[in-house]
Amino acid sequence: MLSFDVTMPVALFVVTLVAMLLDRRIEGKLKTTFEEREFRMRDAILFVVMISVAVSVIVFVPQMAIIVVFLFSYSTLLFTFSYIFSDIRKRRAQLFCLGFGVASLVAGTAALLDPFAHSLMFYGAVALLGLAAFAFVAIVFEQKRSDIKQRWYLAVMPPALFVLLFLVYNGTSLWFPYLLDTYGVIFAVLIILYLGSLFTWKNALIFAGLLTIMDIILVLVTGVMVTAAQTVSGLGLPVLISLPTLPLIITERGIQFMSLGLGDFFFAGILATQTFRKFGKRTAVLSAIAMSVSFAIFEALLLTYRFGAFPGTLMIICGWLPVIAWKILSERRQKQQESREINQK
Repeated sequence: MLSFDVTMPVALFVVTLVAMLLDRRIEGKLKTTFEEREFRMRDAILFVVMISVAVSVIVFVPQMAIIVVFLFSYSTLLFTFSYIFSDIRKRRAQLFCLGFGVASLVAGTAALLDPFAHSLMFYGAVALLGLAAFAFVAIVFEQKRSDIKQRWYLAVMPPALFVLLFLVYNGTSLWFPYLLDTYGVIFAVLIILYLGSLFTWKNALIFAGLLTIMDIILVLVTGVMVTAAQTVSGLGLPVLISLPTLPLIITERGIQFMSLGLGDFFFAGILATQTFRKFGKRTAVLSAIAMSVSFAIFEALLLTYRFGAFPGTLMIICGWLPVIAWKILSERRQKQQESREINQK
């Protein structure tokens, strides 16, 4: 009997579409921040090599070191984006602080009221309440500000809340799947926006080809990618998005969840954003749909025949390539037709 899932393909499409649309709105500001820097060909190749090395050695790194590195990287990403866009108007800044203040207050209070709270949860709850107080003080401070500049105290709140939520709720039913998936989606979009501004169409093609080949080798040949994913995901870090299948698939362990790494979301996002810049919105949206459909087909085969892990990049690029090939051929035929019409005149 054929088994299939629509949840993860839809999630892939939504994340890709959101990142693609946001990229057009903030591309200018990011490029200005990064001083118009772009990846060169060798940078794209080196990026793939670095990913391969990191995946290959991560299984030998102590768990605490992995947690520290990932928390630092994610916190830096949150701080960077928050600081870049912290030059907002006073009213929006106050609403921003209010949101984080209320979230911190609720999370801290819930942790304190937990009858089974351990010592780390208690101290984390106190820190969350402290963050709430900081946010409410920032609201008052904003009222007295007259200029609109980037504010460090606005940028501090998102990474601080993320780290505290991880330390307090990791291992609980609240963290998985709710907070884990929420932060997984946030980081997937931010990574696409952050690195997407550095790519060009040409080096994105090189990067996509090399990354797909690398993924095939590490998944199907060596199996290192699967081992690394299991190692990191077991620590509760938001390195993937896990969603229940729809229609529900019930196994001996309960409802089956499907997981997709942030690297695969990043891969689809880069392809979509570069397609948008090269061919426009219509073709980019069509490519996002095609990538999601291709992923859904491969996922159905995986669920039905259960032959183990399969490279996500290959599942995605098989949907993207036909759309791009069709677009390139269409433009070539259109140019040839226009050239004939000019010659006839």
